[in-house]
Amino acid sequence: MSEEFKIEIVNPDKSFLSKEDVTEVVVPAFEGEMGILRDHISIISFLKPGIITIQAKSGEEKYYVEDGIIEFKNNNLSVLTSSILNLKDIEKNKLQDLVKIAEEEANKTDISDELKYLADQKVETLKSLN
Repeated sequence: MSEEFKIEIVNPDKSFLSKEDVTEVVVPAFEGEMGILRDHISIISFLKPGIITIQAKSGEEKYYVEDGIIEFKNNNLSVLTSSILNLKDIEKNKLQDLVKIAEEEANKTDISDELKYLADQKVETLKSLN
């Protein structure tokens, strides 16, 4: 029996990724890190800043996302996000710039608790990539 399912990641510019040989995906959901395998129950969830890890027959891939929505239904995982970066393509100076911007966001005094939480998540995730 096949253990594979399909993932499609879409951002405003284009269909970012489509794979049909996926065996597991771990997403940074608001509820916490969520692992998805074939035949997972149907689910819709929001993403927080973090790393999407895709395990597939063709190998492992990791992507940084800042936000988004996932839906898993009928062994199809859809990820809609406004910002996604392939970790193998991020240059050190680009990463440092992203950390600096996220730290500036997190240090603002006039933001809501929710925005502060999200900014702190960005800082923590980006620093872990260094």
